[in-house]
Amino acid sequence: MTHNEDLLQLTEQLLAYMHTSDNRYKKVKESGAKGDFYSEVKPFADEVKALNDKWRIDASEWLLRHKPRNLYPQQIDSASEHIEMVSIQAFFPETSKTRFINYVNSAIYVLKQMIGLLSKEKRGT
Repeated sequence: MTHNEDLLQLTEQLLAYMHTSDNRYKKVKESGAKGDFYSEVKPFADEVKALNDKWRIDASEWLLRHKPRNLYPQQIDSASEHIEMVSIQAFFPETSKTRFINYVNSAIYVLKQMIGLLSKEKRGT
């Protein structure tokens, strides 16, 4: 697997985690029950963080090499921060719904941009 295919796979995994976090938050908000820190929150957040840390480095390097017109290093950094926050906040009903949705949507936008660019490059167009 090439470096770009690895990055594409990482990006797709993070996108899936964003959807998982969003669904988790909806359930938690509905039920009002917090996730258990040691059995739910920490394992999920650690898993996301490990992927997210690697993605942030790889995506930043890819951006420096390819310099796409509509994706910037600041967007990678902020998406990475949002991914990390969302992976934890999804378990707590007191999390601000508006802020949570904004973080999720912002991260998803950047991840989808990245997937589009990597897929386009993979096809050679």
